[in-house]
Amino acid sequence: MQEHVWKFFRAGGFDQVKLETGDDLANLDQLDQKLWVALACPTQGLEFDAKTLALIDTDKDGRIRAPEILAATKWAVASLKNPDDLFAGSESLPLAAIADPQLLASVKQILANLGKPATDAISVADTTDTTKILATTNFNGDGIVPADAASEGATKAVISDIIACLGAETDRSGKPGVNQAKLDQFFTEAAAFADWSSKAVQPLGDATPAAAAAVRTVKTKVDEYFTRCRFAAFDPRAFEMLYKQETDRLIAAGEIAGLPLARIEAGQPLPLAVGVNPAWADALAALAPFTGGKTALTEAEWVALVAKLAPYEIWSAAKTGAVVEKLGVARIREILAGKAKENIAALIARDKSLEHEFNAIAAVDRLVRYHRDLVKLLHNFVAFHDFYGRKNKAIFQAGTLYLDQRSCELCLGVEDPAKHAVMAALAGTYLAYCDCVRRSTGERRQIVAAFTGGDSDNMMVGRNGIFYDRQGRDWDATVTKLIDNPISIRQAFWAPYKKFLRMIEEQVAKRAAAADASAQSNLQTAAATTAGGVPPPPPPPPPPKKVDPGMLAAIGLVLTTLLAALGGIFAAFTKLPLWQMPVAIVGIMLAISIPSTIIAWLKLRKRNLGPILDANGWALNAKGKINVPFGATLTGVATLPTGARRDLVDPFAEKKTGRNRAILYGILLVALLAGLYFGSIEQLLPGVLPKSGWVQKFK
Repeated sequence: MQEHVWKFFRAGGFDQVKLETGDDLANLDQLDQKLWVALACPTQGLEFDAKTLALIDTDKDGRIRAPEILAATKWAVASLKNPDDLFAGSESLPLAAIADPQLLASVKQILANLGKPATDAISVADTTDTTKILATTNFNGDGIVPADAASEGATKAVISDIIACLGAETDRSGKPGVNQAKLDQFFTEAAAFADWSSKAVQPLGDATPAAAAAVRTVKTKVDEYFTRCRFAAFDPRAFEMLYKQETDRLIAAGEIAGLPLARIEAGQPLPLAVGVNPAWADALAALAPFTGGKTALTEAEWVALVAKLAPYEIWSAAKTGAVVEKLGVARIREILAGKAKENIAALIARDKSLEHEFNAIAAVDRLVRYHRDLVKLLHNFVAFHDFYGRKNKAIFQAGTLYLDQRSCELCLGVEDPAKHAVMAALAGTYLAYCDCVRRSTGERRQIVAAFTGGDSDNMMVGRNGIFYDRQGRDWDATVTKLIDNPISIRQAFWAPYKKFLRMIEEQVAKRAAAADASAQSNLQTAAATTAGGVPPPPPPPPPPKKVDPGMLAAIGLVLTTLLAALGGIFAAFTKLPLWQMPVAIVGIMLAISIPSTIIAWLKLRKRNLGPILDANGWALNAKGKINVPFGATLTGVATLPTGARRDLVDPFAEKKTGRNRAILYGILLVALLAGLYFGSIEQLLPGVLPKSGWVQKFK
């Protein structure tokens, strides 16, 4: 057999298979799984039909794996005359496209039942209606019958009794019912219970169960009581000492029930009403009716009572069929005497006889859904055609987040952001975790959004935005966690200057705050002195900081070297011709920015989708790179529409004329002094400067 020829496209830094024809699907099991993009994915949290995923997930473990994908594809290909039809992704499946004659017959039967016998195609909506029909029928081929399946009230009652005793099996329609195993178990247990009940031993007549229960409750304590009385008769002095110690200990611990039933004396009978332990008063009172009206019991009388009830206890311990006991022996014998077992067995057999028919209906629903959804799943599993093709969103993309003048399309739903972030941080991507709320309905969800364009200057926890899900519904989104990574080359280029300006601003703010605090302190002192009061004591001086001479020497050496280098650079700069100075300025800027830009470029090259999806339960088989060009398509940055007109005059803009002039004059003054000091002006304008005077002294 000729080997199938595969086609591949390159995206995300690796080769991905093209699935374009029915032959590709028919030979999918021959494609090396090392070339698949994914090997497993969860059935939850995807923008995909949940019923289709449930049909593919044959082991019902909540995950779709490669073997299940292959099995679904093989079945769908074999069920159609032309597997190319799967690429249509249509809601309707033409009857002429079905190859399996049994499936075709089932489709025609379904359409006839729906009142559409002349229709030449069946849709997902049609099979969904069939599912609704199953919910209203009592016989659907699963071998489970609910109580409603019986037409006779007596049989319905027995089915309800079986469910009450043994629990229910869930019918395909969702109703509680019983199957053959439950039926057989119930009647086995009922027969055993009825047989056991027929052998009942009643030494006290109908009062025997109550008497046995009363004796069982106090037997241990009564035996203990008479044992103590015998010990007291053996050695009164030792007993009194031990008894007192034990009594004091139990009373101190509040364990009154642990004390004897009554006062211990040699040969003393057990009182049943007066002088008994309060914790056992009710239990002893329940014993009294079975003692012939006596108010106290001797040890011999107690032993005789226990012996009399012993046969009952032996019979009771041999109980069988206890699970049906709640129905009572009378009801059980009534059920056994009737024909309920035969009637229910007949209903189960009738239901099972329809198994093939209803399995065929389920198979039709499966085929229609595969016809619509299977190729879409393959384009998001075997290859990431939808994600990298950018025509359709991938099934793991939950929607679009609008925040900080950007739209982020790579958004995924997450269950536990803290757990997800541990793995997702390895993706090298700037991630923002958000809580999303729809206040009108009270719905909540959590997402993670990848920012692959713009910068992070204005990103912070607590910022608010709007998230649009795949159905177009809007959610209030609030940032709860950020994972910082480079976003763009442009951000990395300007990062050193922003950090330098931020450092200057922080230092200025610190010095201004210190000066303000000092001024406030001086003002308070002056006010107190003027008012004739006692000025507040000055704040204690800060403790002297320990200075390491070696550290000071090292800092001094670094500063000296840095100043010397800057001086040399500035001297060389001032000696340049005027036309070369702008080029030199550009060169200095590049020297400052290129290192951070290179670092960011290296990180952006490694940015990939793998850890983000793996943290969500996927088993990704490739890195799935998100390089700079592709990242630019995932995050849209705000731009003005084509042909828009801008009014550049801002009536509320800060007036910067004075500040700009001061900066310009300062730069010119520094340039003039540097030119004088390093002799650049003499080179440019020879003979202009005097040979002596302040200029030469300055130099």
